[in-house]
Amino acid sequence: MDNTYQVPRRVSATYLPLSKPAVQKWRSEGRVAVWLHIPILQSRFIAPAASLGFCFHHTESDSSMLSLWLGDGPSRLPGYATHQVGVAGAVFDENTRKILVVQDRNKLKNMWKFPGGLSEPGEDIGDTAVREVFEETGIKSEFRSLLSIRQQHTHPGAFGKSDMYIICRLKPYSFTINFCQRECLKCEWMNLSDLVKTKNTTPITSRVARLLLYGYKEGFDKIDLTMEELPAVYTGLFYKLYHKKLPDNYKTMTGMD
Repeated sequence: MDNTYQVPRRVSATYLPLSKPAVQKWRSEGRVAVWLHIPILQSRFIAPAASLGFCFHHTESDSSMLSLWLGDGPSRLPGYATHQVGVAGAVFDENTRKILVVQDRNKLKNMWKFPGGLSEPGEDIGDTAVREVFEETGIKSEFRSLLSIRQQHTHPGAFGKSDMYIICRLKPYSFTINFCQRECLKCEWMNLSDLVKTKNTTPITSRVARLLLYGYKEGFDKIDLTMEELPAVYTGLFYKLYHKKLPDNYKTMTGMD
């Protein structure tokens, strides 16, 4: 919001006027909120800030961001990240009809699944899938489409937050497996029909395997969500939009007739 007082991100908390008069001054100026950035080596300022009503908003590895709501009613400040994003790559070779699968070394049940992991900050979904597949299996691949999204709340592996798990269809560009033995117990190219039939897999892997089989038989345009990069409303920024492919004549259509 425009009239929120924001402490410059890299200003040391040492120089901030943490006192009741300072809070009263901000109120008199019409400020509705205060952001307080505290580097980890200046954490001694957290307790005095808390005594003035500041609360944790979020933390990074080397700092904390606190906030103080000065407006009327409950705080309307946006919350911090509430989801983690995991991405897996379903690497399918149409020529051999085989798909790349792994078994995690550190799982209680060693079931077949697609290689994948958590997306890093600023990393596109397709790039995460390609990176994770290479790190776990040594296979080079290319992003082709988004296949499915799973949403799960109060996820045990996300500190009770929500989890988004995205599976992408990838095209392989190498085929010799050199899997990471720290992460994977097994890794192999499996016939897609065998993955569909096996009971030694996770429910989501089984469902996506059937989706891939449908796409292979009927055309991947039936299942693919493709990506298009478009300009954002913020100058100089772009975003990725995933959707079923739109025919060219519909991209310029303006009416129902």
